[in-house]
Amino acid sequence: MLLVLTFSTGMVDAIGYLGFDKVFTGNMTGNVVILGMGLAGAEDTPVLRPALALVFFMVGAALGGRVLGRIGEEWHMRTTIIFAGVAIGCAGLAVYVALVPNPELGLAGTIFTSVLSALMGAQAAAARRMKIADVTTVVVTSTIVGLASDSRLAGGDSVRWIRRALAVLLILIGAIAGAATLMINQWIGIALVAAAIAVVTVIGDRGQEADPRRGCRLSPCTPDASSRAREAQFV
Repeated sequence: MLLVLTFSTGMVDAIGYLGFDKVFTGNMTGNVVILGMGLAGAEDTPVLRPALALVFFMVGAALGGRVLGRIGEEWHMRTTIIFAGVAIGCAGLAVYVALVPNPELGLAGTIFTSVLSALMGAQAAAARRMKIADVTTVVVTSTIVGLASDSRLAGGDSVRWIRRALAVLLILIGAIAGAATLMINQWIGIALVAAAIAVVTVIGDRGQEADPRRGCRLSPCTPDASSRAREAQFV
C-alpha cells in the first residue's frame, strides 16, 4: 500500500512542478534546492511558493504526528483518519482546481500548492510511523543508495531489491502519469491521487481487522515475525 502512496507522490510532484510554477508538494528536498537557487537570484526561479510549501508540509507533518500520538507502528483508527482526511482534502483540491479559472496563477496557485503540501506532510508522517524499510513514500534517494550499495555487484545480498526497485519505478510512473494528466486538465491528476489514497485507506482499515499481528497481543511474537507481518501487509 505504501508503494501506491509513492506513486501518488510522483503524481503530485509532477503536477506541482510542471503546472504550478516549479513547486514540489511531496519532495521537500527539491523545494530546498529551488528555494536556494531562487534566493541566489536565478532567473525564473520561484521563492514564495517553495518556501510556503516547506512551511505547510512541516505543519501537516506536525499535525499528523499530533493525531497519531503514540500508537506505534501498527495501522490504527488514527491512521485511517489521517489518510481519509488526505484523500478528502485532495478531492476538495481537485474540485477547487476544476472550478477556479486559471488555478495555477497568483494567489489561487499559491493556495493550491500550500494546501497540497500540508496534506502530503500529514500523509508522510503517517507512512513514516509504519517504519517500512526503504518505502518513505516521498523520496527515493536513500532507496536508490540501498539498491546499489546492497546489490550483488557491490558485494551485498540484494536484500529487498524488488521493493526498492518498485519504489523507484512507481514514483517515476507517477511522475509520468501526473505530467500526462496536465495535458488534459489539471484537476484530473489530483482526483486520481485522491482516489488512490482512498483505496489505500479502505484496504488498510479493513486489513487492520485481519492483521496477523493481532495474535501478538494474546501471545508473545518475536520482533522479526512482527516486522515481517507488518511489511507484508502494508507494502
